[in-house]
Amino acid sequence: MTTLIALSAAYGAGGSIIGPALARRLDVPFVDRAIPLAVADRLDVPYDDAAAHDEKGRAGLLERVLSGFIGGDTGVPTPLPAEAFSSDDFRRATEEVLLQQAATGAGLILGRGAVVLLREDPRALRVRLDGPPERRVRQAMRIEGLEQDVAERTRARFDRAHEAYFRQFYGVGIQDPGLYHLALDSTSIEFDTCVEMIAAAAKCLVSREPERSVNRRP
Repeated sequence: MTTLIALSAAYGAGGSIIGPALARRLDVPFVDRAIPLAVADRLDVPYDDAAAHDEKGRAGLLERVLSGFIGGDTGVPTPLPAEAFSSDDFRRATEEVLLQQAATGAGLILGRGAVVLLREDPRALRVRLDGPPERRVRQAMRIEGLEQDVAERTRARFDRAHEAYFRQFYGVGIQDPGLYHLALDSTSIEFDTCVEMIAAAAKCLVSREPERSVNRRP
């Protein structure tokens, strides 16, 4: 059974709920919460500085990085101080942490480009949680207790940011079906069912050798 999961979740798709629940279901580490601490250690900076760069934060790495090349306001409250470590430093350190966890063969990694970093790793099940924008907005309103206009603005900002992040750093679109073994509309399927479906897929994933022609003879 596969115990290494790379989970990509659109805003409002419930990744912050499904991810930890799935990690408990599979009895593997939920890596998301540990990443800023590990990155802070690698960069030799205070944890709060690393956490401020983390993509979960409203003023995290994702939006700060994108402010430099999207060409518009992405909701960044303040620019990075000149003396701070660079976004590339943070990204590289994050990738090192993810790959170190992946080397153990177990863990659930939420976001941070893990589906791209692990796309050549036959042990990793790569999953996308998504749904129609309007349903993700309604779901975010329920989960986060937001007003509709706030949820819609946040949804639009993060959709744009995630897509730009994947293209800028990895040269792929976040919706590329080739990145995922499994894609679920978690605005239509209950979270508990999503957990069970992903767990079932993890159980069924097998490493496949390169295909050989059925007509080839020894």
